[in-house]
Amino acid sequence: MPSKPQRFEVILETLIESIALAEEVGMRVAAVAGFGDDDQYKIGLAVHEGVMNAFQYGNKQRRERKIHVIFELLEEKLVIHVVDQGGGFRIQDIPDPREDENVLGDSGRGVLLMKAFMDEVDVLSSAAGGAELVMAKHRKR
Repeated sequence: MPSKPQRFEVILETLIESIALAEEVGMRVAAVAGFGDDDQYKIGLAVHEGVMNAFQYGNKQRRERKIHVIFELLEEKLVIHVVDQGGGFRIQDIPDPREDENVLGDSGRGVLLMKAFMDEVDVLSSAAGGAELVMAKHRKR
């Protein structure tokens, strides 16, 4: 892995097909970064969930809105940004689907999976006003 950070950006239309495409790109970037098969799968699923949330909740399935997925290959980790053009949200406001009152709810599972599969997960407000999901997976030495 080169010591100089590398950055790769994909701009997706808000289409259901973009979710699988982003997952595949995430898995391939993880493979190039030297992650094993298990971590490639986890990274791909985390990207899937992040882009699904941008598609469904952020961009509200409005095709004219874009989803930006940015991969940063750093020496110590892979950082993934998923940016939508929606209204934004706070990660602490997402209900925990493991709690009794939320078990039958329809939100929170994707964030739970992202937190389980990645080493770091946070949500920021993007410069354009939407949400910027930032996830990282540390490289094992």
